[in-house]
Amino acid sequence: MKELLAQRPAAAPVQTATVIAAPTMRVFVRDLNLQAVVGIYAHEKVGPQRIRVSLDLEALDRGAHRRDEIADVVSYEDAINLVRGIVAEGHVNLIETLAERIAQGLLDDRRILAATVKVEKLDVFPDAASVGIEITRRRG
Repeated sequence: MKELLAQRPAAAPVQTATVIAAPTMRVFVRDLNLQAVVGIYAHEKVGPQRIRVSLDLEALDRGAHRRDEIADVVSYEDAINLVRGIVAEGHVNLIETLAERIAQGLLDDRRILAATVKVEKLDVFPDAASVGIEITRRRG
């Protein structure tokens, strides 16, 4: 048996592909405070309550620093306006639904590879600073 193994040709070396990832940057918004009509209880459906939204976006870095042009970057102002617009659409039962809508809206920008969205209700429990949800959605 040892003789048969010794006569076997050596396996060809495994070639590995070198993958160079595209450079990325983080665009973030921390603690955007808004009034939203969100919740499942009757009192939450008739009037707004305070929420806080935070975003963390992984975006392609296309070298904006070289041209110094706003058109070359994912704009946090655009992200904030998107969040404000979605919140202004009206009542949503769950903050999970609100977070999902925000993440999907952000991912409509092809430069954004991943979006982490945190939505907090600020006035639910008097002994808690906030309660909420955080989701991450990735392109593809």
